[in-house]
Amino acid sequence: MATFILIPGMCHGGWCFDDLAGQLRGHGHDALPLTLTGLSERSHLLHGGVNLDTHILDVTAVLATADIHDAVLVGHSYGGMVITGVADRVPGRVSAMVYLDAMVPGDGDSCWSLVTDRERQWYADVVDTGYATRPMPFFDPRATPHPVASLLQPLRLTGDHTGVQRLVYVYAAGWDGESPFTSVHDRLREDPAWTTHALDSGHNLMRDAPQDLLRILLEAAGPR
Repeated sequence: MATFILIPGMCHGGWCFDDLAGQLRGHGHDALPLTLTGLSERSHLLHGGVNLDTHILDVTAVLATADIHDAVLVGHSYGGMVITGVADRVPGRVSAMVYLDAMVPGDGDSCWSLVTDRERQWYADVVDTGYATRPMPFFDPRATPHPVASLLQPLRLTGDHTGVQRLVYVYAAGWDGESPFTSVHDRLREDPAWTTHALDSGHNLMRDAPQDLLRILLEAAGPR
């Protein structure tokens, strides 16, 4: 049995993984969809100091408190920043990393530095307090503003995450317009350390390609 730690993308809470988590549990695994500080049911904790380090600590604290040592970290979009930082800080608790149409940062990268000008324009559309980026109009009605400091803060890595056994990238090939993740996918599919998948899906893989995604995650958990 593996333990899946499911990290949502910008403006979303753990609720975006509810269906997927239920299916993973039905296959005998544990699945923990997490809501990061300042978002969704934790939006009351939003303030100017909520940043990428805060979100990494959200996850490492769960791993430590639950004494998890076989985590399959799954990050959607922005969640790729978080799972990379988590694996770098506690590599002994991570068995696999799965990036769902997500950022795969290196040391010193931030969301701001990795995306296109179109995404930067979105990031700059902040709420009146200046603390958070507004959800896009077409997002789920449960979406909430996302802490802008987490998008600007560079990720600092030691390199410990490079020892994780299984690395998986799932690319959404059905974007409406240019995907900011095409170059990431093209780079990783040439890297023998990675297993890559391209799905005919929009960015919301959990909604648009649930069965394909379930199969990929079950494979990422390794032999039973």
